[in-house]
Amino acid sequence: MQPSFTTAEIAEALGAEAEGDLSLRIARAAEPAQAGADDLALAMDAKYAGGLSAGAARAAVLWQGADWKALGLKAAIFVARPRLAMSALTALLDPGLEIAVGIHPTVVLGEGASIADGAAIGPYTVIGGGVSIGPAARIGAHVTIGEGSAIGTQTLIHPGVRIGRNVRIGDRFVCQSGAVIGGDGFSYVTPEKSGVEEVRETLGQRAEIRAQKWRRIHSLGGVEIGDDVEIGANATIDSGTIRATVIGNGTKLDNLVHLGHNVVVGEDCLLCGQTGIAGSVKIGDRVILGGQCGVVDNIFIGDDVIAGGGTKILSNAPAGRVLLGYPAIKMETHVQAWKNIRRLGRLFDQVAELREAVTRLGQTGRKDVEDDGER
Repeated sequence: MQPSFTTAEIAEALGAEAEGDLSLRIARAAEPAQAGADDLALAMDAKYAGGLSAGAARAAVLWQGADWKALGLKAAIFVARPRLAMSALTALLDPGLEIAVGIHPTVVLGEGASIADGAAIGPYTVIGGGVSIGPAARIGAHVTIGEGSAIGTQTLIHPGVRIGRNVRIGDRFVCQSGAVIGGDGFSYVTPEKSGVEEVRETLGQRAEIRAQKWRRIHSLGGVEIGDDVEIGANATIDSGTIRATVIGNGTKLDNLVHLGHNVVVGEDCLLCGQTGIAGSVKIGDRVILGGQCGVVDNIFIGDDVIAGGGTKILSNAPAGRVLLGYPAIKMETHVQAWKNIRRLGRLFDQVAELREAVTRLGQTGRKDVEDDGER
């Protein structure tokens, strides 16, 4: 059953001021035009106020200083920072994944697995030998957890997640469906120097092209994930070769993000959708990589770097740098370069006109010389 809250309770959760009938009960949040009588309309900017008259909301979250009575409301909550308010509001109204406390009869438990009190394990989940799962953990249906792994307290693992062996996960971890944590790294070697090694040394030249066979380098290092980390749907995190692949406290990975073997990601980073990090990259704290960013292997990215969507980082990035483009360069340099590229057509036209003018001037000059000679 969907829980409901009074307007006063919601205001308290948001740390916000409220006016009007604070006993009104709210079950859902809604956009102003779609809000019903029991919904909380979200009109946190004046540009959304017009939708209130199209809906039937009695209470709304409004911008500071709004005249809630003139908007026909019976109660209002006032916020200064809308997105921050959305964080608290959605947390309050989200009922979460429903899993009964305890271990479902269909769960397969390996020898020596330890499940703490208050944990909830959904149907058809397979937990390997020696796995430990902390208190109040919630693990959905059809999850697999490899032998020797450890899951912290108050974790939420959605259905269909695959966690490999030797994975260590901290507290308050959230993982969306389809993610794979602790798969083998993409690591291979040839008996002789490979074409890739040669090209890296020569930057494009190859002395000889010959047949090569790849041999696997196995992944023994596992994965270590800190506290308050969130992993998006279908993200993949490879195990380290000898040492672990590491994700620091508070870091969030979007859907379809890939971390290669031996990658180290610092604290409070945001890695957006379809970003790929090649092996042995070290990323500092508070780094933000926009969607579809790519990072070449064996480099470092300093603290507080921000890279716009689609950026390809091919060399070390110093702390605080703002990057864009392929290859990545300073954002202001990239913007100026593209302004110049857009001007090229006009510049070519101007050069062509100048050449024609010079040609005409030269022809006129030669004719003047010829005329002087005749005279």
